[in-house]
Amino acid sequence: MSNSTSATDNEKKKSKGKRSPCSPSRVLHIRQIPNDVTGAEVVSLGLPFGKVTNLLMLRGKGQAFLEMASVDAAVSMVNYYTPATPHLHNQPVYIQYSNYKELRTDNQHNQVIFSKFGFVLKIVMFHKNNQFQALLQYADAMNAYYAKMSLDGHCIYTGCCTLHIDFSKLTNLTVKYNNDKSRDFTRIDLPFGDGQRTMETSLSTPFATQNTVFPSYTGPPGFAPALGFPQGAGPSVLPVPGALGPLTVTTSAAPGHMTIPGIPGNSVLLVSNLNPEAITPYGLFILFGVYGDVHRVKIMFKKRGIALVQMADATQAQLAINYLNGQRLYGRVMHATLSKYQTIQLPREGQEDKGLTKDYSNSPLHRFKNPCSKNFQNIFPPSATLHLSNIPPSVTVDDLKNLFTSKGSTVKGFKFFQKDCKMALIQLGSVEEAVHALIELHNHDFGENQHLRVSFSKSSI
Repeated sequence: MSNSTSATDNEKKKSKGKRSPCSPSRVLHIRQIPNDVTGAEVVSLGLPFGKVTNLLMLRGKGQAFLEMASVDAAVSMVNYYTPATPHLHNQPVYIQYSNYKELRTDNQHNQVIFSKFGFVLKIVMFHKNNQFQALLQYADAMNAYYAKMSLDGHCIYTGCCTLHIDFSKLTNLTVKYNNDKSRDFTRIDLPFGDGQRTMETSLSTPFATQNTVFPSYTGPPGFAPALGFPQGAGPSVLPVPGALGPLTVTTSAAPGHMTIPGIPGNSVLLVSNLNPEAITPYGLFILFGVYGDVHRVKIMFKKRGIALVQMADATQAQLAINYLNGQRLYGRVMHATLSKYQTIQLPREGQEDKGLTKDYSNSPLHRFKNPCSKNFQNIFPPSATLHLSNIPPSVTVDDLKNLFTSKGSTVKGFKFFQKDCKMALIQLGSVEEAVHALIELHNHDFGENQHLRVSFSKSSI
């Protein structure tokens, strides 16, 4: 695409010699990205600071352009990472403002959707049950899971085309034609052909794993938003005219089940650059427990700024990395990556540990032990606004404001839910304040066996 190419060329020219500083922009230029880093990992750098609205990966160049929803969010991100360089796959990456005020990978602003979360291998579209439906196959199951968690319930266009996404029963899509009904991005040699027959054939075969998301469209006939998917080593966009709207999918897994078969890696995280004066096993248990069920936590005895966190499975571990790597915690930028260890060993009897290793495998505070829990649909990145629930009727607005203020928070806004006064939103002074408050006040005891529930909200007040 001409827009993307010119952006790349201009950034390249500036990188030669001394680069003149750019004025703040919501588009950020990220350099020295390792080749095996995914789009989801780049997006995770921006999530602690606000909504990420676009991504352009320049594979082979080790670069990316990340567009934030606002200039303020981009400024916060640059200010945060300038003194504390973020790392991806244990290599430092460098972030600066781009000369471009918005990222246009195509003339249609809403085209880049699913490729933000990983490499889209194949897409097929078809009619079934009077609906437009589509299947998208990612390079691996984690990309599909991350796309589902991030896009489910969002609209393609303002006020219409709401996405409802789940995993397909298919493990692989058979594509024989590259046209407006099907496309294999790994095969440029495929003929245009008809394509419809190929999709029907592939859908009749039983499969069992879940690296494919399955959309259906129930909107007006002929309404088909175009989608583009940036792929491969360059910034080019392959337009795939098709139909996406309310996305509904059947899945072979139990409702809400977080485990996706076949994901490489393990469930133990290495968490570093922690504040040794403030961090505790319980604090890590509560924070990482927002994104999965934490079974064990170990703070290193001789290096208190490093810890291991064992999640219930590899999917939850990756989700925690996506949302918490680069998050500021107790004055430091926390780094989270997969550990080389497969499990956290409990201390032997008589071994000096000082309470730094804790087993939480049977904790009643696990958010995801019930496979039908609504918590699966309410996983959001750290934000300054917290969702409060399980509030007793006797607790007032002032009571809750004073409770959060007593923990060092600055309360910027508060409101009860109109239809359910057991729930409320509270907006604090910063994302870091909200992280600290969640750790301190999740499961706060109001008395009479009433415990506060705290999570991050996607809303603001």
